[in-house]
Amino acid sequence: MPHVTLTTKRLLLRPWTEADAPRLFELCSDPKVGPACGFPPHTSVGQSLSAIRDELSNDEAYAVALAGTGEVIGCASLRFGDDACSLRDDEPELGFWIGSAYWGRGFATEAARRLVGHAFLDLSCSAVWCCHYEGNEASRRVQQKLGFSYVRTNPRGDTRLGYTLPEVESTLTRAAFDATR
Repeated sequence: MPHVTLTTKRLLLRPWTEADAPRLFELCSDPKVGPACGFPPHTSVGQSLSAIRDELSNDEAYAVALAGTGEVIGCASLRFGDDACSLRDDEPELGFWIGSAYWGRGFATEAARRLVGHAFLDLSCSAVWCCHYEGNEASRRVQQKLGFSYVRTNPRGDTRLGYTLPEVESTLTRAAFDATR
């Protein structure tokens, strides 16, 4: 399915562009953001541009922007295949983060909820997986609000930080999603 723009009451989830690199750097250079998601803080706009080209250019990676202003405040994505914790092609892994200046306002839950709906309603997925590193209580709470259920903890979760962290893996089945609609 070609890249689309998804909307909520307060947000636009749209494709990343190379012009977003300075804003991505601004958000991801914050040491409160990346390490909680398993990546080191960005150290240059060039690194952020590379992230857009190499990681955020896939069809299901979205810049999360405020609907009123278009200001990018975070990222939400669905990863399929080898890059997901599921072993099935129709069970993507949901990922999301919001810049720390926007924490505590429900934006992560709103963006994640919209992307989960997209996965089930538009992409016909049978389940959606989501992971968080132990200690990332904000991510755990978002998953809990959306109805994800604990599956397992991988004691050696993959990160790009130079070390591993315990990674909690959860899933939301199609039946559980349908029951909450």
